[in-house]
Amino acid sequence: MTQAFINYGLFLAKTLTLVVALAGLVIIVVRSRGGRRLDADRLEVQNLNDKYRHMEQALKRASLPKKVLTKVLKAEKKADKQRRKGGDEERRRVFVVDFHGDIKATEVASLREIVTGVLMEAGERDEVLVRLENAGGMVTEHGLAASQLARVRSRKVPLTIAVDKVAASGGYLMACVADRMIAAPFAAVGSIGVVAQLPNFHRVLERNGVDFELHTAGEYKRTLTLFGENTEAGREKLQEQLEGTHALFKDFIKEYRPSVDLGRVATGEYWHGRQALDLGLVDEIKTSDDYLLEASREADIYLVTYEGHKRPMERLLSAIAAGASRVLARA
Repeated sequence: MTQAFINYGLFLAKTLTLVVALAGLVIIVVRSRGGRRLDADRLEVQNLNDKYRHMEQALKRASLPKKVLTKVLKAEKKADKQRRKGGDEERRRVFVVDFHGDIKATEVASLREIVTGVLMEAGERDEVLVRLENAGGMVTEHGLAASQLARVRSRKVPLTIAVDKVAASGGYLMACVADRMIAAPFAAVGSIGVVAQLPNFHRVLERNGVDFELHTAGEYKRTLTLFGENTEAGREKLQEQLEGTHALFKDFIKEYRPSVDLGRVATGEYWHGRQALDLGLVDEIKTSDDYLLEASREADIYLVTYEGHKRPMERLLSAIAAGASRVLARA
């Protein structure tokens, strides 16, 4: 038994030594880089034309006879050389941005940095394509996200929104800013409405002899509460606020998509792609994959992402919060 404890102690000592050695190595590497943070803020750009080209060549190498493959690759190389030699005119560029929404629209922090970076380079000949997946959430956060997209449009850079899955409520608030909106056949679009809901535990507390006090300065500082006794006046005020927000929502859509019949679509309902097309909520039925593949024939396509500086624990908490928000949004 004693020998087992000794062996276990030696194992722990070796493990601790290895951990310390690795930690020391990491410190040395970091310092050798002049103290530069490994996770510093950065804008990353990936050429999607290269990605498509590699996919195409991989399929050709796997499926074509060797002699045919040689001729095809030789012809492609020659055509590419001719294009570069005679292509004095600069090709237009498409900057692709992905936005995956949650209740708090947490990706808006990255979106505003990406938009700033793109606007420093993009011109009227270029285009910004946002692949949007957003079921909505809090008004202020999604309003800010929509305002970031409006910056692109105000600079006369063509803005296209592609909805492959969902752009509902706050998601549609963002999407309607686009010069052109495309949607997959079964994408969910719309839900132009406002909702507020909360449980009330007043009767439970009252039955158990628990008093709850809420003190405010201002008649409508609180309308409804979780633990106090709600009043009809409070309910009426909250409904008034919801109606006011809904009116702002409709006015915003009217500004960017004046042809939409808001009396028909601003009911809180959602529609699938082809229905949304008939109602004027989208402009074309097409997936983002088809759109980009077609554009790659005459434009250079770049996927733009942004990585902000976060400590490991912040990354973990952000991922947990985003995941929880998506679950709640779907529910």
